[in-house]
Amino acid sequence: MFFAAGIIAGGFIATYLLSVPGSVNLNPQTVATLQHQGVKDFSGLLPGDIFSFSQLFTLRGFVFIVLGGFLIGFGTRYAGGCTSGHAIMGISSLQWPSLVATCCFMIGGFIMTWLILPYLLQL
Repeated sequence: MFFAAGIIAGGFIATYLLSVPGSVNLNPQTVATLQHQGVKDFSGLLPGDIFSFSQLFTLRGFVFIVLGGFLIGFGTRYAGGCTSGHAIMGISSLQWPSLVATCCFMIGGFIMTWLILPYLLQL
């Protein structure tokens, strides 16, 4: 119960007491690339035209929010831990499976970012 209360209290403190108002500063080349791929709303921490409740009922929103969330949970369970746990704790304690998992996470991230994400943004 303390853990759950801490999550709620931490989210409240971070959102209402520690957040900086205004838009996030992004590299102009990143903004131009994302605008070219169809992302236009940069008013918050996440692009509003992808990650919002109104986008949840579109194909792109469903893929990013629902399917992406499921794949993160499935991958965490299948790999026996999260990326940070394997990369920080597993590698520092010289665990071979954590090194393999971290390399696979990185390869998967590169494939997703450079090969799959441009097509998903066109949905």
